[in-house]
Amino acid sequence: MKHDADVVVAGGGPVGLMLACELALAQVSVVVLERLTDVDTTIKAGAVNSPTAEALYRRGMLPGLAAAQRDAYERFRSFLRQRQAAGATGVRQPPRFAGHFAGIMLRGDLLDESDPDFDGLGPAAEAGFVPQEALERLLGARAAELGVDLRRGVALTGFDADEDGVHVHTSDGSLRTGWLAGCDGGRSTVRRLAGFPFPGTDPEITGHQAVVEMTGADALGAGWNFTRTGTYVHGPVPGRILTVEFDGPPADREAPLTTEELQTALRKVSGVADVTIHKVHSATRFTDNARQVPDYRSGRVLLAGDAAHVHSPFGGQGLNLGLGDAMNLGWKLAATVRGWAPEGLLDTYTTERHPLGAWVLDWTRAQVALMRPESHARALREVIAELTGTTTATTFFAKKISGVLQRYELPGDHPLTGRSAPDLELSDGTRLADHLHGGQGLLLDLAEDAGVRRRATGYGERIRVLSARCPERPGLAGLLVRPDGCTAWAADSPGGPGTPDELDAALRRWFGTPGEAAA
Repeated sequence: MKHDADVVVAGGGPVGLMLACELALAQVSVVVLERLTDVDTTIKAGAVNSPTAEALYRRGMLPGLAAAQRDAYERFRSFLRQRQAAGATGVRQPPRFAGHFAGIMLRGDLLDESDPDFDGLGPAAEAGFVPQEALERLLGARAAELGVDLRRGVALTGFDADEDGVHVHTSDGSLRTGWLAGCDGGRSTVRRLAGFPFPGTDPEITGHQAVVEMTGADALGAGWNFTRTGTYVHGPVPGRILTVEFDGPPADREAPLTTEELQTALRKVSGVADVTIHKVHSATRFTDNARQVPDYRSGRVLLAGDAAHVHSPFGGQGLNLGLGDAMNLGWKLAATVRGWAPEGLLDTYTTERHPLGAWVLDWTRAQVALMRPESHARALREVIAELTGTTTATTFFAKKISGVLQRYELPGDHPLTGRSAPDLELSDGTRLADHLHGGQGLLLDLAEDAGVRRRATGYGERIRVLSARCPERPGLAGLLVRPDGCTAWAADSPGGPGTPDELDAALRRWFGTPGEAAA
């Protein structure tokens, strides 16, 4: 049956757009269905981690990230100026930020930046504070450049899947596709209609996050504040508030969020009786519901982002986890569509991403436990806060939060295998990321070994082959980098880990059989 598109993506937020961009880069036709008519301006995540920054850098989007970060810093400086003008005490530029765990700030001056796990990030290391709205706009512009068919104001209403494809029903008619990817958030329609199990833990909190105009804010503490009745955050941009109450989930998660509800929550947890909210620019309600599907694929239907896993927003892991899903899935699904994927390639999406999702759920659960307004949790919190006053603990937490420790369990003994490829500076003045803009795999020969290069013969456009030198890593002989930036094979010379036979196995494992024509 003729398809209207190779892939339909339900959900046009950052995760859906990232997936669509990866598919389009691989010459796969894709339609994105987004029920909203414009970019979602609701305040949500405010930072990207190292894997996300690296992914966007490798696709040439680092300048856009840098511009968004400059704007975010300017809004933070405006917040400080407003508090100074209002006469708030103790207003000063805080120590360099290295992340937080349950609102316990990690000081950048305690971070051991010489730790080898921070090596190899290149210019992507400078990206961090990027609001979700800005990221969505950046990815939307990129999708338009790549010719993605983004249909705003169109909601998925149902679908029928069979062995050959999926018939998708929408608020604007129906279309036939080979694959359906649900990137439609924590209350995913795709997940529900496809019947994915969604086990996990029930919510215990009611949280609010908003950008408002208010009076009496000078009596609020800046940053994270912990009280007898809960937790609240003020800043780091003007009017931004976050409240957490530990007396159960909201009675009606779907009810419209009112000014009165926000004001009542803020007064309750802050103890500031005369803080008054006059106008709400953006607001959302959240809980600590923590659930994950056991398998991210059911036949021709796949899930990514919050559709596959939900948790509290503490620590800012959710957006980055979803974007990592999109990067991992994009090239594998494209290879499947185009007909050259080796057997089992698409199944490695769940195998590789599910453990990271499970870790994030536990990471956020631990933070909720530390934030509870009861004596045992507060005592434990003091212990963790004391630990994070050391270089060792700050570095440990920062490495976990930043994502530099992420690794897939792949065959091979080289320490780089399974990890994000280092952004090597090559002798011709380029960097490794410069050669990943096209979304292909990369075989990098660093030892002028014609035999290594010959092993990629027959893979055509699937793999780019490059011979260069890397003065900063003279012992590194070669790398095979997957399209998502993961190191699939690495070799040292002479006599180090990573053999030519292992390279052959890696090439076939990830890029199929030489000479197979793309569909």
